[in-house]
Amino acid sequence: MTFESRTENLTKPMQTFLCLSHLRWNSVYQRPQHLLSRAASYANVLFFEEPVTASDDQVRLESRLTEEGVNVLVPHLPSRCSDVDKEGLQRALLETCLEHTEGSDLLVWYYSPMSVAFTDHLRARTIVYDCMDELTAFKNAPPRLAAMEQRVLALADVVFTGGRSLYEAKRNLHANVYSFPSSVDIKHFSKARAEQPDPLDQEGIGHPRIGFAGVIDERFDIQLVDALAADRPDWQLVFIGPVVKIAQEDLPRRNNIHYLGPKDYKELPRYMSGWDVATIPFALNDSTRFISPTKTPEYLAAGCPVVSTPIADVEARYAGSEVVQIAVSTTEFENAISKALEMGKRDRPFLEKVDDLLKGMSWDQTWRDMLTEIEKCNLKK
Repeated sequence: MTFESRTENLTKPMQTFLCLSHLRWNSVYQRPQHLLSRAASYANVLFFEEPVTASDDQVRLESRLTEEGVNVLVPHLPSRCSDVDKEGLQRALLETCLEHTEGSDLLVWYYSPMSVAFTDHLRARTIVYDCMDELTAFKNAPPRLAAMEQRVLALADVVFTGGRSLYEAKRNLHANVYSFPSSVDIKHFSKARAEQPDPLDQEGIGHPRIGFAGVIDERFDIQLVDALAADRPDWQLVFIGPVVKIAQEDLPRRNNIHYLGPKDYKELPRYMSGWDVATIPFALNDSTRFISPTKTPEYLAAGCPVVSTPIADVEARYAGSEVVQIAVSTTEFENAISKALEMGKRDRPFLEKVDDLLKGMSWDQTWRDMLTEIEKCNLKK
């Protein structure tokens, strides 16, 4: 077993944060990236992703250092490998890169409960489970996922949840659970409040533009989007983000629906600057029951009025705010967008309401509050 890149990146003389993630670092920039980028300013952060198939069937651990200072580790495993073999190989790869790390200097941070199968032997000062989604409700969830989460909960010193609904679902499963809803980088998204040149793939799209940015998956309400586009051919529906777990041929296709694909996080304000309304057209199903969409405060920070289906955490936090409207049926969604279009996008009264609503929200504050709870755990030991 070998490392593809040099290993000195993995031996900073400071505390090591080992994050086990089901999400790829280079996918949509969201909660893990925001939090662990902040950790990387003073800790050696190892972001251990799920394995990929090795093109040459050779076992190795790819390592690359991101611009934020996070070491992304990707196991490359043979194509013909049982689940038991995969777990054993990942355990061995992980032990190699942690061989100089003392347990007293190690913090283990779980996003993926499945990874407990090859990490439950680790001696760590603190174990954190940051439960950002109810993964058991997602399409193609592993059959063993619920049992694996129970093992993580038994090991964890502290549990964080990605929103209030998840907190209610997990708070009786562990003695030390805290709700930390998704936050926002206001400085980054507020760039969209100033007029910016349209990106090339958006500049030819007319107005009004109704936008969405995020992963397009089983949460996406295909019927709602199709009906909305059919009823209002004068509206241009713009969708940014990767399509996963949905066949391309199942997506609604009309002249006024535009799929622009995934974009870098740095590019999002330029796209949002050209939108008239931002939307969260999510279906109400098991996969959306506990979510707390990061995009809601991001849209608002960008100066966009928001229309959402009644996702529990969105409704609880933003209903009645005027800048976020909740709509159930296609007709209600259409009427809410019409109202949002009349609101006066990015005018002073609207932005004052938004700024008041977002006051105190920041990933910096969320990270500081999380560290406070982690330190409380350490003081008890």
